[in-house]
Amino acid sequence: MKNGIILVINAGSSSIKFSLFACDNLTLIYHGEIEEVFGSPILSIYDEKHDEIVKNKDIPSGYESAMQTFFNWFEDLSHQYILKAVGHRVVHGGLNYLKPTKVTNEIISNLTKLIPLAPLHQPHNLEAIKIVNKLYPKLPQVACFDTAFHSTQLKLVTLFALPKRLTAEGIIRYGFHGLSYEYIASVLPEYLGKIASGKVIVAHLGNGASMCALYQQKSIATSMGFTALEGLMMGTRCGNIDPGVILYLLQEKKYSIEEVTHLLYEQSGLLGASEISGDVRELEQSKSPHAMEAIQLFCYRAARELSALITALKGCDAIVFTAGIGENSVRIRKGICEWLDWLGVEINDKANENNLSIISHENSKVLVSVIPTNEEYMIAKHTFSLI
Repeated sequence: MKNGIILVINAGSSSIKFSLFACDNLTLIYHGEIEEVFGSPILSIYDEKHDEIVKNKDIPSGYESAMQTFFNWFEDLSHQYILKAVGHRVVHGGLNYLKPTKVTNEIISNLTKLIPLAPLHQPHNLEAIKIVNKLYPKLPQVACFDTAFHSTQLKLVTLFALPKRLTAEGIIRYGFHGLSYEYIASVLPEYLGKIASGKVIVAHLGNGASMCALYQQKSIATSMGFTALEGLMMGTRCGNIDPGVILYLLQEKKYSIEEVTHLLYEQSGLLGASEISGDVRELEQSKSPHAMEAIQLFCYRAARELSALITALKGCDAIVFTAGIGENSVRIRKGICEWLDWLGVEINDKANENNLSIISHENSKVLVSVIPTNEEYMIAKHTFSLI
């Protein structure tokens, strides 16, 4: 008898990440990535022990050919496994999609209208869905939305100070990285005990970065808003910026809309501040003063945003670092926490350097933790529940 498998796809602008989970217990069986999709694609596949089992560089450029190569590999396993469904990360669900949803042509059409709100992610999320639908038209697909977790926020928290007619059109603060926050919220009791249901701020720090204030493991407020551009300084995104800067670029510097979009999404953040790289790993190895300044700015901006979320929670019992930078950068975790000494945050340097799950000093008034996120598992779980 063949074993049922759920495929999880996280399609980005230049890479496609995927994971295969067993239906019976949602354990990870295989995972991998197709890098440089529009350049010289490389397919890498790893087993459950994270050992590389496939390295394929002989792939034509483009989304469809890259995904077809992956499915060709999977077909070789068809004697052992049967694909039951595909779950997709979809960044923006808008006002109408507040929980995971089975994909239909109507839903694809509705989600296409949200592309302007997530131009870096939404088109690629939907492209992957369309390709799977073309290759396997009868295979169930489920869209899991990064915005959905934040639907528990009070209306007041979601508002901009704009005319009501614009609010009614859906110009509100949605929040993102919801699948990551949902996973962290679900495992908080394992790491924090009773504090898990208290006032917790989670810092999802990666190339895209945001923070979320949790109370009773639900979203109360978050740093990202209408798009995934707001809030923290990121790898190549600027985060919060005076709107007057954008007006100045348009009016005085004669930037086009396309040039402003490219600047804010692709040329800013750590990359812009350092003029070296948007990758923290490269900046930490650099001896350039610009690299150090970019890291310091990242830490300051993150600490300031975290402080604002304390207002939303009216206190803070714990801070959780997660995602690529949050889970791995000793320097940035310490740098952010040093700005929070007024709050009574005190880091245990040895614990931090060893990437322990609890990195705060025993005298710290706020618990500080490092918890690995697992968005793929959440997508698999939601997909399985719908099929």
